[in-house]
Amino acid sequence: MAASRWFGSRFTRLLLLTAAQALFLLAIAASYMAVGAWGQEIRLKTEPIDPRDAMYGDYVILNYEISRLKMPLWKEGTAKPEDGQTVYVVVKPEGDIYEPVAVYGSKPAVSADQVALKGRVDYSGYDQFSVKYGLERYYVPEGTGGELEKKAGNTVVRVKVASWGQSRISEIE
Repeated sequence: MAASRWFGSRFTRLLLLTAAQALFLLAIAASYMAVGAWGQEIRLKTEPIDPRDAMYGDYVILNYEISRLKMPLWKEGTAKPEDGQTVYVVVKPEGDIYEPVAVYGSKPAVSADQVALKGRVDYSGYDQFSVKYGLERYYVPEGTGGELEKKAGNTVVRVKVASWGQSRISEIE
């Protein structure tokens, strides 16, 4: 009798722990898929560099124009953003490319033509700061990275941005 109670109790805890881990992984996948399904598409200008990873193949490092921001765009009370701080870069369309208009330390309310892109401050200097968005590396089919490298300076990236700030690359033009 005591053995069956021990087995049932430990087995139940193990089952619950396994289910919790599976649900956590499903939530991460669902969040990523939700960005693609319901995210607003924006276009960002970038300059690619074509490295190669022995484990994963060809990928393109993307250096976005909106990664280097001038300090007047910082709209918080502090003098400047801190290195490693989470920020929201508000962008709006200028023609068919989205350009930064403001940067906040917390998610701001935006108008219908604006999008808040979540990022992290990589470096904060005297008059400018740089932001990483998690969109700086994009894996491409083997052998196609060179084509993108030739288009350096004329490359536009289509990015889907969810209302909560999460983003992902949908296409490189």
